[in-house]
Formats: sequence, C-alpha cells, structure tokens
Amino acid sequence: MPSPKATEVKLSEEERTNLEQLIRRHNVGQQIALRARIVLAAGQGQTSSAIAATLHVSINTAQRWRNRFAKAQTISYSDLSLEDRLQDGPRPGAPARITADQRCKIEALACERPENSERPISQWTGREIADEVIKREIVPSISARHAARLLKIR
Repeated sequence: MPSPKATEVKLSEEERTNLEQLIRRHNVGQQIALRARIVLAAGQGQTSSAIAATLHVSINTAQRWRNRFAKAQTISYSDLSLEDRLQDGPRPGAPARITADQRCKIEALACERPENSERPISQWTGREIADEVIKREIVPSISARHAARLLKIR
C-alpha cells in the first residue's frame, strides 16, 4: 500500500531568507530553529522520512511541522509572524489559576520584609506567604506548598 503524499511546502524567496536568518539568530530557541530547518527542508522537496533522518527527529515531527507551516501559509504575515508560526500549539489541560499579574504581586510580596506585614518572623515561609497572599486578596486560595513552589522557597 503506498504511503500518503506529503503536504507540499512552497516557500517564497522571502520566506526562505527569513527562515535562514531565524536559524542563524543567537537568541532564538532551539526548538524554533529545528522547526525552521524542517520547514526549509520540506520547501526543498525532501520527504518527511529524509528530514527525520537528517535532523534526528521522528517522522511524525517532520510531518507535523510540514503540515502546520503549510496551513499557516494561508494567513498573512501581518496577522501571524514567521516565528509565531513555529511556536507550540495550545496544550490540553486546565488553564492556569494564577495569572501573570497575580504572580508578580506574590513575588513583590516576597521581596517585602515580613515585619512590614506585621508577621513575627524574619524570613518568609511557604505557609506565611500563602496566608499573606490570601489576606491581601491577591488570590482567593493557595496552598503553602504551591506558594513556596512559585517562589522556590524550601
């Protein structure tokens, strides 16, 4: 039985140049660079199995990024940048209960002296941070362990 035909990736000269520049950037994540290499190879007409062997990834990974990039090419670059096209998709699971703003407030609280919060301690503990976060109504509830984990307190 013949294998299914791989999705064709046609790269414009601008896309090819931008992908090559992305790969050479020093501040780009390695996963993004790897995905860009996969797309470039697909744009050169390589099969998914050849890409997988060359770049030491699974065939599924090569197929996935070939397909995702081909699908994203229908969206304009003003709506979705090249680097955004190579980002991970949303993951399953429950959304985070603590927002970035709440986390910043918790970290700012941890930088304060405990005495300023009328706590009879010299250093914050997970339990004390959790109690103070709830008292200040930053979050409705948080366990001592979770508060300590957020701040990497032992």
